[in-house]
Amino acid sequence: MATADSERTYGNWRRPASPGIGELGLLGTLLVLGGLVACVITMMVSLRAALILAAVLAFVLAPMLLLRDRHGRTGLQIAVARLSWLRGRSSGRHLYRSGPLGITHRGAFQLPGLAAASHVLDATDSRGRDFGLIVVPATGHYTAVFEASVEGAALVDGDQVDTWVAHWGQWLAGLAYEPSLVAATVTVETAPDLGTRLRREVADNLSPDAPDLAATVLNDVVRTYPAGSAQVSTRIAVTYAANLRSGGRPRSAEAMTREIATRLPGLTAGLSMAGAGACRPMTSAEIAEAIRIAYDPASHRVLEAARSGGEPVAQPRDHIGPAAAQESWDHYRHDSGVSVTWAMSEAPRGEVLAPVLTDLLAPHRDVTRKRVSLLYRPYDPGSAARLVERDRKDARFRIGGANAAARDTVAVAAADQSAREEAKGAGLVRFAMLVTATVPRLEDLPAAVAAIDTLAPSARVRLRRMYGAQAAAFAAALPLGLVLPDHLRIPAFVRETM
Repeated sequence: MATADSERTYGNWRRPASPGIGELGLLGTLLVLGGLVACVITMMVSLRAALILAAVLAFVLAPMLLLRDRHGRTGLQIAVARLSWLRGRSSGRHLYRSGPLGITHRGAFQLPGLAAASHVLDATDSRGRDFGLIVVPATGHYTAVFEASVEGAALVDGDQVDTWVAHWGQWLAGLAYEPSLVAATVTVETAPDLGTRLRREVADNLSPDAPDLAATVLNDVVRTYPAGSAQVSTRIAVTYAANLRSGGRPRSAEAMTREIATRLPGLTAGLSMAGAGACRPMTSAEIAEAIRIAYDPASHRVLEAARSGGEPVAQPRDHIGPAAAQESWDHYRHDSGVSVTWAMSEAPRGEVLAPVLTDLLAPHRDVTRKRVSLLYRPYDPGSAARLVERDRKDARFRIGGANAAARDTVAVAAADQSAREEAKGAGLVRFAMLVTATVPRLEDLPAAVAAIDTLAPSARVRLRRMYGAQAAAFAAALPLGLVLPDHLRIPAFVRETM
């Protein structure tokens, strides 16, 4: 909402709550009720045994279901994460070695973890533009990546920013009507500017007959401008599923390539209206180069130097992964970089202004490479209608009674507003955020962590360090088309009840 004397604000983000008693959720409520039934049945046989059973259930369930940390995770979730990490570490899954002395097939430098079996197909869209299509066989997902030339909000009128935001909202809402589209990812990456592109541009356009003063000024600019400057890259990935319905027969790679090729022009046109500038699909070589630099930041200088010399280095599909990687509980080492990844555990409360993420997205001197990824999973219109109505009923159930908390009252108002907006045609999208900070040495990691901890409050988001899942979170923040919920062993309906 906005008035003539105020800026437009945004908000009303909601996390759907599972129905249940208090903060237990549906799963915790069922466990408690089951334990009570067991105690009643045991009481018919022995009162002492029933009391012992009740004490055991209270001792086990109370810490697991009632105790929560500041990120909303229950003791059960924390215990499962710790046990999974210990199990993976004992089997050596935290270590990765590739190349001639590694364990990969034919000495290839494959991607580790969830992206190990992925590969890229070359295709051409309906406008004749070449693009790469990332295939993840484990989930049957096909991902196309766009590169945007974002104009930025500097010296831009507020009305223009509002127009961009409106078109961005329409683009996200339109994803729900894209057949078989399951996810979209927006990645903003900042890295040191090596100056090779500026040097190449000046060298190609400098006239040999230019005055000495002009040539001297340009040479000084080429020498001094890259110092302290940053290179900002924006990439958007859209992921489609080969299965039209659960349990159905997956479509072939040829069919998926043809379908996605016809949809890319419309998607890029919508992004251009949302302030993405000249948006185009990335080729397989460009995708491979971006992934290679993410896992081996030191290769950025070599690849940029080759590109400035007019001889770009071709990256084979099986040589873009790291030669070595080691996952620790709180960080991830990969070739020439050390990274830490955070996940958003709570969206901004209340209303925020459009530039709320500016500081988080901007380059920072203590973080060599920073990657902020927004992950979207749209609901289809039918599921969105059912979800907002269920969330509305759950919110009203929690407010029952005269002593309702103020937060529950606000939740009911927000749920009612979401239901009204969905009934008017608005889309419903699940979203998450991953933030990755990469530095060249382990000694530089504390300063980078402190920088992200400082930037998060200015963005009004709460970030949680991805303990025990650094490798998977690092890969999910890349434009690889990895939809993490589809790789989990716990079914979605079980996770929603916790």
